[in-house]
Amino acid sequence: MAASQLTIDEFQKHILAKYGEHDKKRGSAPTFMWFIEEVGELATALGSDDPANLQEEFADVFAWLCTLANINEVDLAAAVHAKYLASHGPTGHK
Repeated sequence: MAASQLTIDEFQKHILAKYGEHDKKRGSAPTFMWFIEEVGELATALGSDDPANLQEEFADVFAWLCTLANINEVDLAAAVHAKYLASHGPTGHK
């Protein structure tokens, strides 16, 4: 599958299939701590001149977000659609 064709749903399911059993055993609180660590690494990468590392850290943050969503049974694609793509989505600036 080409990277440009990857959907949020497909990636979330991939993370679930590959790591789901272990992730559920770890639970939300420890997983959230891993997610925050990755956000910190992204913050550092944003201040660097290393585009490859920046891309890697964005991917890590997204993967850990999918992990948290899986543990908490949240369909990210549906959540994004309901919040941002529905006709009653948020207005103003983001």
